[in-house]
Amino acid sequence: MARSSIIQRWVRGSLLIMVLVLVAAEAIFLYTSYRDLYGGVQRAIESRFSTIAGRLQATGTAGDSLETSESRGQALRRTVEQFDEKDKFEFMLLDARGVVLSTSSGTMSQELSNGADFVEALTSADGEGRAIFTTGQGERVMAVTTLVPYAAGNIAAMRMVTSLTQVDRQWSRYLMASVGIGALAFLLMLWSGLFFVRSIVRPLGEVEATATRIARGDLATRLPDTKYNDEIGRLCRTINQMAEDLAETDRLKNEFISSVSHELRTPLTSIKGWVETIKTINDPDDENYRRGLAVIGTETDRLYTMVEELLDFSRLQNGIQMQCQVLDLVAEATDAALFVEARIRQEGLSLVYEEPPDPYPVWADPARLRQVFVNLFDNAIKYSSPGGAIFLTLTRTADTVTAAVRDQGCGIAPEDLDKVKQKFFKARNAVRGSGIGLAVVDEIVRALGGQVDITSALGQGTTVSVTLPVYHPGQEHLHETI
Repeated sequence: MARSSIIQRWVRGSLLIMVLVLVAAEAIFLYTSYRDLYGGVQRAIESRFSTIAGRLQATGTAGDSLETSESRGQALRRTVEQFDEKDKFEFMLLDARGVVLSTSSGTMSQELSNGADFVEALTSADGEGRAIFTTGQGERVMAVTTLVPYAAGNIAAMRMVTSLTQVDRQWSRYLMASVGIGALAFLLMLWSGLFFVRSIVRPLGEVEATATRIARGDLATRLPDTKYNDEIGRLCRTINQMAEDLAETDRLKNEFISSVSHELRTPLTSIKGWVETIKTINDPDDENYRRGLAVIGTETDRLYTMVEELLDFSRLQNGIQMQCQVLDLVAEATDAALFVEARIRQEGLSLVYEEPPDPYPVWADPARLRQVFVNLFDNAIKYSSPGGAIFLTLTRTADTVTAAVRDQGCGIAPEDLDKVKQKFFKARNAVRGSGIGLAVVDEIVRALGGQVDITSALGQGTTVSVTLPVYHPGQEHLHETI
């Protein structure tokens, strides 16, 4: 398939329309000019006919008698003989057959007539005809004939013939000026249009080339800054920001892979070491034998938890079906607290939780909501020191319910606070683990129509709040897939 370009589309579309408009304007101008020039000549002749007809009306007021008719005929002949515009017009009198009876120049030649104007005058409603033709000497003339409105002997019509040499010359100047102006206007449109289109095409070409390099993995490439704050300028800045975000994501991904590899290698190394140790022990009651099995079990649980987090995150990224139903957030939070309470005590911590007396209805997937609470408690436990406390608080407004988990741990640095929900990100003071627990929580909560808020202070602890909309009938069709 042939490649198209914006310039080609502009030529086929906008430029073609502008050329058609220009041609139409030129045609209207030339047509108007033609009518004004040649129509002006005809109107000048008609005005003289009107003056002569007025004189005829004043001649022989007694009626249309033979004497009056002859009187009018003589008056017309005198008018022709005494016609004072012989240098401009040839004034003729014609009989009923179109034969010239008298002329202002005294020449009876038929050269200044082709008969078309006389025939048109006989057939037209207003008794007037016009003809433009070229004489035997090659001169273009206009002949206008009008029937005599009153009986005037054997005179049936009056004709005036005038040269069109000056008018044709003026028309030629109009035509040349029109063509010149049209050509200049076309060149100006072409230049300005190409200048404007190229001002778009060039940066778009740079955007295309830069985007291609980014798609091939060159995340260090950037578009040059543009001085224009228009759509292209904003597009360039967006492309640059996208490249920066991709580079940052790529960096975080590499760090994440390195971190996960390290986290996986540590328990595997421990398991392998104890397996080698147990091989040398034949007594199941040996303390090292029992200790090795316990370590292997603990490290296996760690590996299982990490793999499950990674699988959950992968499923959330690819989209999974959620089985939502009406749940009581109080009951779900209480079950989660009971589930992790033994581990909290084992770590030397205490759980502070006061269960609200009323239910807090929400529309959610029970398994995913349990996963949210378990991840929040897991983070709070990992970042708390022995002797501290973990607080679970449930609150409700008219439209939302909020579950907040607060610890008294090391806290999160201010510069990391906005990034801890990003995938692959691990804060500077992060402890062991995959580092995607909060990313999973954020994905689930957003899919349920809620939001996750995090507040923290270094050395004082962190609070993670999950806010969900209160269930209302008709909400069942929402948040079923992510």
